[in-house]
Amino acid sequence: MLQGTGSDVGKSLLVAGLARALTGRGLRVRPFKPQNMSNNAAVSADGGEIGRAQALQARACGVPASVHMNPVLLKPQTEIGAQLVVQGRVEGTVAASAYRERKPQLLRRVMESFARLASEADLVLVEGAGSPAEINLRAGDIANMGFAAAADVPVVLVGDIDRGGVIASLVGTMAVLEPDEKARIRGFLVNKFRGDALLFADGRAEIARRTGLADLGLVPWFEDAVRLPAEDAAGLDSRTYALRAAASRNDRLKIVVPHLPRIANFDDLDPLAAEPGVMLEVRALAHVLPADADVVLLPGSKATLSDLGALRQAGWDIDLLAHARRGGHVIGLCGGYQMLGRNIADPNGIEGPARTAPGLGLLEVDTILEPHKILRERRAQDARSGTPIRGYEIHIGRTTGPGCAQPFLVLDGQAEGAVSRDQRIEGCYIHGLFTSDAFRRAWLDRVRAARGLSHSDTAIAYDASLDAVLDRLADHVAASVDLDCILEIARAR
Repeated sequence: MLQGTGSDVGKSLLVAGLARALTGRGLRVRPFKPQNMSNNAAVSADGGEIGRAQALQARACGVPASVHMNPVLLKPQTEIGAQLVVQGRVEGTVAASAYRERKPQLLRRVMESFARLASEADLVLVEGAGSPAEINLRAGDIANMGFAAAADVPVVLVGDIDRGGVIASLVGTMAVLEPDEKARIRGFLVNKFRGDALLFADGRAEIARRTGLADLGLVPWFEDAVRLPAEDAAGLDSRTYALRAAASRNDRLKIVVPHLPRIANFDDLDPLAAEPGVMLEVRALAHVLPADADVVLLPGSKATLSDLGALRQAGWDIDLLAHARRGGHVIGLCGGYQMLGRNIADPNGIEGPARTAPGLGLLEVDTILEPHKILRERRAQDARSGTPIRGYEIHIGRTTGPGCAQPFLVLDGQAEGAVSRDQRIEGCYIHGLFTSDAFRRAWLDRVRAARGLSHSDTAIAYDASLDAVLDRLADHVAASVDLDCILEIARAR
């Protein structure tokens, strides 16, 4: 099990790299995260939802994603409450205080999923959440040491040198743990190092001396990490996506995405951001919509009505209407699609008190939020070009209205989504559609033509590029981590 000295120390990436590298040695490897908190979810092959990071790790192992790889998923809806997903299915909404009381009951389901994965694998790589140093959360813990003790698994502690203070974070974490927890930790990794590794040799020796742990490696900064789906919205900023953009091209297409407070399934952005000739900017609501935007993409949301209210409070509704009047393009995906309509009704109080709110009015559709969540992988066609699409649905709500007479997609012979009469406003419920290379190219060329821009002569094969990055990550990790020692620690369980 990899546990971190804090959040965002790179545990997810290390698990993916280790998984790919050890799978390459002929081992049957499976990823596992007992508890995750993220609105960036994936639909698994067995029809449930899990954290996007675990789906990526499954890809690194070369196996289909399963709900048992992330048996408890918390999807934040408010500052104090989250939707609770257990083994891929929604089991209601819980407040933070109530969840703490419920964790011991969830441990049985976590252990059941772990046992299923272990029965089909030579090695299970477990990822912790946050840090075991958060001893105020230790009671009933299922994410870090609570799970490690229940499953009797050894632990490797990961520190992030890029944020500074890595010696103190590793030594300090060991200092606050109980003796039985310290005994479970067998080694440490220092992640995200930049510069000359020899300059930190004394630091590694001091960590080993003060903790008594085996030094398992110093992992350099992996530049291509930005080309892989992010685990949570903390990594969504303009700087990150600027690394992927070809902003200097005169014919570049600028796509702006508002950073909604409860943005969800934002890996929809990755294939677009990876395209040559596309500059994708995730923009804080505190900043105005730039006038040079060619496209505004309204992303998915875990709390559509709340995020729509945040857009309005920031004045983005006015900016969006002005953008549309100037001939700009707007696309909404899932929750963003719902926002583009005339009204959103929540008669059952799914997102809070029962209410109806006006949408942005850019599409002639209306949405009713319904308790049943739709979770399924889908294949469809672009209604205008006939280009095939694969993606997935993960939403509550039913959208109807005269705008649906001109659909965005054709799904199982039925209309899906809506397109405005001038074809500049469009939306649908399908996530992941931009991973389909032919559709992405057709859509970008269509928008470029409407904006008077020339077509791009280059293109990427997105899925192949993901696998290439995972291969490079595996080589990167294997070159800096003592894999043989990792395997010895695992075998000693």
